[in-house]
Amino acid sequence: MPLAATGDLVTAAAGARTAVAAFNIITLEHVEAVIAGAESVAAPVVLQVSENAVKFRYGRLLPLARAAAAAAERASVPVALHLDHVQSDDLLRQASAAGFSSVMYDAARLPYEENLAATRAAADWAHAQGLWIEAELGVVGGKNGEPPLDAHAPGARTDPAEARAFVADSGVDALAVAIGSSHAMTTRTAALDHDRLKRLTAALEVPLVLHGSSGVPDDELAAAVAGGIAKVNVGTALNIAMTGAVREFLAAHPEAVDSRKYLSVGREAMAGTVARLIRVLGA
Repeated sequence: MPLAATGDLVTAAAGARTAVAAFNIITLEHVEAVIAGAESVAAPVVLQVSENAVKFRYGRLLPLARAAAAAAERASVPVALHLDHVQSDDLLRQASAAGFSSVMYDAARLPYEENLAATRAAADWAHAQGLWIEAELGVVGGKNGEPPLDAHAPGARTDPAEARAFVADSGVDALAVAIGSSHAMTTRTAALDHDRLKRLTAALEVPLVLHGSSGVPDDELAAAVAGGIAKVNVGTALNIAMTGAVREFLAAHPEAVDSRKYLSVGREAMAGTVARLIRVLGA
């Protein structure tokens, strides 16, 4: 089927009080696993390409983007493409032509006023191209000369009043909020601030996004969706599944040299992780 639009999927999920799962992809095996997992539970899904993934692919967006789009168009469920954690304006301006319907513009490392100005400019450009845009706010500090704190550093939390003003002034379509998750966690031990999420949901009219979800236990994820999260980003969990499966295969088959043998095992493990997490989200 034709590529879906991220904004449509997230808006529908928010209306149904569920969440769309958005998985970061690095290889073709990631792409195929995410789609296979989503198809197995008959759910829509978002394929995300981060700026870091583009850097890994020699700084070239199109090869992975075109492979993802080709696979998505042959899927039996709606699949959207999202360009994630973009800091480079040059990369941002490649999004539309590469088939992406949405971008996450990441200026959260900047002090509030600089974040707002950069995000406003990105939102104006994105909307002129028909793109849905997500931003992030969770910086603690960054005012009165204080250095900004990463939105997913321990203790970083998004202030509801500040978030409401930021969304109104920036014009973004969705906001990633800091409520206790952290990127690249390899243990599922994060405890979310559900009281803060409740206040953020009440303060904002745009869909809320949870980043760093690989480290969040299933019950916490389900509670976050019930509390208003409409898009859940997952990356590290796929890499854990793939790496673990490949290691186990190679330990059992030290003579193996055909990469298809172990990559297929890794792909299957990732697909299982995708299906399980989508069920948790109620999508």
